[in-house]
Amino acid sequence: MDRRITELVNLTKTKFGLDNYFLQRHSLRRNVNIFNETIYTLSMEWFPNHVTVPEDDDSNPEGTAVIDINVTTRKYESVIFVMGKTYVNNGVTFAGLDRNDMIKWIERETGLTYGKQFQLHKEEEGRLLFNECMDGIAVSPSGSIEIKLDNEGRLTFFSVLGQFPSKEMVKAEKYTLTFESVEHLAKEQLKLVEFPSFEQEKLFPVYAVEEVYVANENTSLISFEFIEDVRSYQKIGETIHWDEPVDKPFDRKEVHWLEEATVEQAFTLEPSPDSFPITKVEKEKCLLTVRELLRQDYPKDTGKWILKTLHRENGYINAILRMSNQTNRVFKRKLVIIIDPKSFQAVNYVDNKPMLEMFDHFSPPEEVTITREEAYEKIKDKFEINPYYVYDFDCEQYVLCGKIDCEYGVNGSNGEIVALGDL
Repeated sequence: MDRRITELVNLTKTKFGLDNYFLQRHSLRRNVNIFNETIYTLSMEWFPNHVTVPEDDDSNPEGTAVIDINVTTRKYESVIFVMGKTYVNNGVTFAGLDRNDMIKWIERETGLTYGKQFQLHKEEEGRLLFNECMDGIAVSPSGSIEIKLDNEGRLTFFSVLGQFPSKEMVKAEKYTLTFESVEHLAKEQLKLVEFPSFEQEKLFPVYAVEEVYVANENTSLISFEFIEDVRSYQKIGETIHWDEPVDKPFDRKEVHWLEEATVEQAFTLEPSPDSFPITKVEKEKCLLTVRELLRQDYPKDTGKWILKTLHRENGYINAILRMSNQTNRVFKRKLVIIIDPKSFQAVNYVDNKPMLEMFDHFSPPEEVTITREEAYEKIKDKFEINPYYVYDFDCEQYVLCGKIDCEYGVNGSNGEIVALGDL
């Protein structure tokens, strides 16, 4: 074992009191965060000493400690004791399950400040869940911190998910948006959508708000879809056409995800291939690849698909396509084509059509008798606009926005106000 890995292993054993454990497995992996930085993580699986490990068994028995640490910062990303069982004697413990002690420990471990960068979202006995924030304002993409204890106050779960940006990455400004100032934009977000009821196996026509972020500075719109997916995309927006189909069907191949990293890659902070921008030449090659696959497996669909975006993921380039004429259902048709970035051959693809077909036997929606204007008047007082710091991939900064949202909708067939969470 490399001495640098040994050092991290020993640090972990001491910190979490793993004297009754042995290191069964460890591995290095890497991922790219939204800032396009490559993060290397050492993942360790510690087994209790009394466990007998069968050969060829990759499962983790009760009480196993699965611990991930950032190789560079030496901050722990997650600590999970399987099934909430721990055999630690002198580990991380909180007498009396004291909330303040737990918060102070989190601050020490993460270097974050409570109330400024994370705030309490939910509290249960032996469990605290926090949301990421910036000066008390919610952040998007969102992050969270969670901690769980057993009845004796011993740590059984800890995880940190999110970016938790420094102040330098935040564009400071005073929040000035009001609903009145963006009402014209809010009204445009009210869309007629067919919501499925699995209980009744029926589709309901509902006017509902399509969530969107409005920039505080210039009231420009930032799509909720791209922000919440926590990934940098190259927007394309090109409709794919062809004259002749291809008779030979596409041959799907196995996808080999690039997950594990080497010690040298980790300690030299070698950039992941996923962090590289997609060049103009690569974009053109991807367009040809997408067209070729559609000609093979969707021969009659010329002009029906739009290549929305390209992005790198797990060593491949993913092309995301949407139908040009979508239905107004909640779930939209989507096609993801996985492309080898060296050969620019399609490796595989995922079409969500089989999932959408489950709604084919649902009863169709009733006739719409309410106009959008009428629906808007019914629920405009239920609209919300709340401040958010949203990461802008173009300017590589967090910008202050207002999130337009509404938890209610209007049934287009009878005008009743409905809670969307109940559908």
